[in-house]
Amino acid sequence: MFVLDDLLVRPFVSIVDALHMLALNELYDVDAIEAELKENQLLYELDERSEAEYRQRKEELEAELALAREIHEEFASGRIEVKS
Repeated sequence: MFVLDDLLVRPFVSIVDALHMLALNELYDVDAIEAELKENQLLYELDERSEAEYRQRKEELEAELALAREIHEEFASGRIEVKS
């Protein structure tokens, strides 16, 4: 029974782990959020975005960035796992 688990289940779990990691990287892309923060700042400086819009979007992006960093930290430490 353990041989079957090793041959059939473990490769599937490894694939799911890899897909999970790719999904987390795509959903919580720290670099992309930081780029959006810079773009928001630039649009405000060029007067293409009002101060209210700028501040609202900045708060949203900073919250997203904090969440993304937390998710990446948890994943790197191994606290996020795919249950089999």
